[in-house]
Amino acid sequence: MSVTTLSTTPQRIDDVSAVTECTAAGTEPLAVDEATRRAALLKALADPVRLQLLSIITGSPGQEACVCDMTELVDVAQPTVSHHLKVLVDAGILTRHRRGNWAWFRLDAERVAEVRGFLA
Repeated sequence: MSVTTLSTTPQRIDDVSAVTECTAAGTEPLAVDEATRRAALLKALADPVRLQLLSIITGSPGQEACVCDMTELVDVAQPTVSHHLKVLVDAGILTRHRRGNWAWFRLDAERVAEVRGFLA
């Protein structure tokens, strides 16, 4: 029976040019309150149904859509659609206005630009 032993000594790097300095040493992180605000915004976007709803709105004429039309296009019940739309409105990603009995939703262009900006 053969026994193989593993070497526990660290390997040496002979090529010093392969070693680089850490470049993040002087970088300041986001302030906690700003990081928390951005995380909440991204969390509101991080749901498959919400992304479907946003795609419906952006693909609609005038980039606005009625809740009555969106409910038929996603595979969840109307109360669930309303919940997801409320989360997006509360996050400032959508605006809501009433026309008769129905709520209409539109992207908030400034908030979308903000998300694009901090992800770039």
